[in-house]
Amino acid sequence: MKNIQERLCRFEEHVKANSVKIMIIGLGSVGTYLLDYLVSSNDPAISVVIVGRNKEKMEKNLNIVRVAALIREKNKTNVDIEANVDLNDVETIAEAIRKHEPDIIVNSSRAYPGLKYGSISWNNVRAYGIWTPLSIRFTKNIMEACEDANSEALVINTSYSDAVIPWLKSAGKAYPDFGSGNLNHLIPRIRFAAADYLGVKDFWDIDVVLAAGHFHDVCISKEGQAEGVNLPMIIRYKGEEKDIPSEEVFSRCKIIMPTDAQRNMMNASSNYGIINALVKAVRTGENQRVHSPGALGNFGGYPVIIGYKDGGLNAWIDETDFDFEKMVTANSASMYLDGVEKIDEGELHYTNELLAKCKKAFGVELPKKVAFSEIERTAQFIIDNIITPFTTVS
Repeated sequence: MKNIQERLCRFEEHVKANSVKIMIIGLGSVGTYLLDYLVSSNDPAISVVIVGRNKEKMEKNLNIVRVAALIREKNKTNVDIEANVDLNDVETIAEAIRKHEPDIIVNSSRAYPGLKYGSISWNNVRAYGIWTPLSIRFTKNIMEACEDANSEALVINTSYSDAVIPWLKSAGKAYPDFGSGNLNHLIPRIRFAAADYLGVKDFWDIDVVLAAGHFHDVCISKEGQAEGVNLPMIIRYKGEEKDIPSEEVFSRCKIIMPTDAQRNMMNASSNYGIINALVKAVRTGENQRVHSPGALGNFGGYPVIIGYKDGGLNAWIDETDFDFEKMVTANSASMYLDGVEKIDEGELHYTNELLAKCKKAFGVELPKKVAFSEIERTAQFIIDNIITPFTTVS
């Protein structure tokens, strides 16, 4: 695939020509919410193609979105269906990409649908990294298909991008440009919390810059604390930096949320936010900041700027407030707590602590290292020995 700036250049041309095609791969709850948000944007420049295996299911989800949006007079979006695409078959994915030539591909697929992995892992091992081989399973196929199709699309990944994207990059494979969710779910909580602390009603005037891995999205959201890790964070109100103790902010982030598929409103919104930032950067010429796990192939989650730099539309890690190494250090600590020690030379390294917890909680011995070539075998091992027996019991 071409580098990101070259693909952003193509994207810029299509935005200016009012012809942007977005491909959503996987129309479960995340994909359906995202489709709803895109259709409701009422932007005639945007068209969508939804890709999956089950045409009847996709038609059903599409019809409710289209009708509901038109009731609100918010539907100027053309949507096509590409069915019979098997995400285990790289060639069928590549055929769909070649046929539609999307500007943006959003991977909202899951290797094991209908289950929130964290419902098993948080209470038992207090870490999410165990699921990385499952999270990467379809993502690697989609990226291989992008290469086979010579795609120039920008790619957004939704499944544990903190580790999945750098794993692909470390293995020398094509990798998504942005990750959605995780860190991006925490930013709004912090904005609400800071507004509460400051006693102001206009929480939309709160600006937050933060670097953190997936563990802290969960830990702060569930428990209101950061497990002793000093996370790089700046909070501003109407452009003025505010000195608010992080523990005060984090304690206010523990708010009641649903635990079922309704939570995927957030992940879909995170995808929509990245798409909107890309389009807005072109239309306004102004820099847009997003928070993204795995952004540009980096381990953990980072603030990212989308804007004009080095002669054209570009994307880069925002080091305005924190230098890159400081953010890397914080992310490494966060990801370690999530059970991922490092990703190096195409290998995922679990922490010793996670291995011990898995042995105690599930009676399962995971390998210390998972090579890229062992992804499928390890993912199936996790399904057979952890997901299947422990979801049956519950």
